[in-house]
Amino acid sequence: MDTSDETLAEAALGGDRASFSVLIGRHYDRIFGLAFRLTGSRVDAEDLAQDICAALPVKLRHWRAEARFTTWLYRVVVNAAHDLRRRQATRTRAADGWGDWEIARQDQISEEAEALDWLGAAMARLTPELRDTVALVLGEELTQAEAGRVLGISEGTVAWRMAQVKRQLRAMAAEEAR
Repeated sequence: MDTSDETLAEAALGGDRASFSVLIGRHYDRIFGLAFRLTGSRVDAEDLAQDICAALPVKLRHWRAEARFTTWLYRVVVNAAHDLRRRQATRTRAADGWGDWEIARQDQISEEAEALDWLGAAMARLTPELRDTVALVLGEELTQAEAGRVLGISEGTVAWRMAQVKRQLRAMAAEEAR
């Protein structure tokens, strides 16, 4: 006799990967089919089904077993489709000029994130002494004198270290630009 969806869901919730795999195998076509009917697009339905399956281990924590598993799963798919439609509507309004400022802000955030990623990687390549100095002077916005007191070094040494950091960061940026 086949194990019920509810039993499999409980086991998956407890970390049983095999039970989770059986649930996904059993219901993937159902998830995709409903997603297709809700979106009207095969591509959107495939993306939605994959996103739902990837998020299901976390979403299972919210399943209370008060209804059948399939009832709860349908609600998950419907909510995901609603979220997709909201995102698409926002993109459409933005493309129509409604949210140009929003798009520009997202682009700015992306550029800032890339810069921070590069800076974080570059900082990891610095010696611990230089990283400590930069963290205090730029990160904590201490004066060079204050950073010197924290590190137990002279203000001149802090200034020298900051000059070293600038030289090394320029060299790293030039190296990457090649």
